[in-house]
Amino acid sequence: MNDPAQPERIEVSRLVPAAPGAIFEVLTDPMGHVDIDASGMLMDAEGERVTKAGDRFAVHMDREALGDRPLGKYDVEVVITEFVPDAEIAWTVETRTGVNVRHIYGYRLEPAAGGTLVTSYYDWSEIDEEWRRSNVFPVVPESALKATLGILERTVRRRTTAHRGR
Repeated sequence: MNDPAQPERIEVSRLVPAAPGAIFEVLTDPMGHVDIDASGMLMDAEGERVTKAGDRFAVHMDREALGDRPLGKYDVEVVITEFVPDAEIAWTVETRTGVNVRHIYGYRLEPAAGGTLVTSYYDWSEIDEEWRRSNVFPVVPESALKATLGILERTVRRRTTAHRGR
């Protein structure tokens, strides 16, 4: 049974001094996810830049980085569930055997004075009761979402500077 005292969604925000398009470019690139991951679990990614809901890419994971469960290295499929160019992207994660735990990660981008207000969210409200009883959610803590936003800012700045240098 759900405990109303326990949230099933985390949201954190940060003003990133960049245009929404520059940020969205990182978030639609499979390697961009690896570049900004603060949890340490994402090791590598394979696949094309995503362009719509339903697109997928592979991510090579290493759960040992969290030190919570001895899962070692494994692969997952990221499945895009929400895609609004320069405004929102969200995804769920499937195992290579097709199991979808039904937790959602995403970003909302809102133009703001000085750049873009980026909100990172993680929602596990739709997970199966069996997963809920396993007591492993949230997989990624709020502190990792906050750190990822800082890494996102740095990554966007580096990519933008690299493009100007060409």
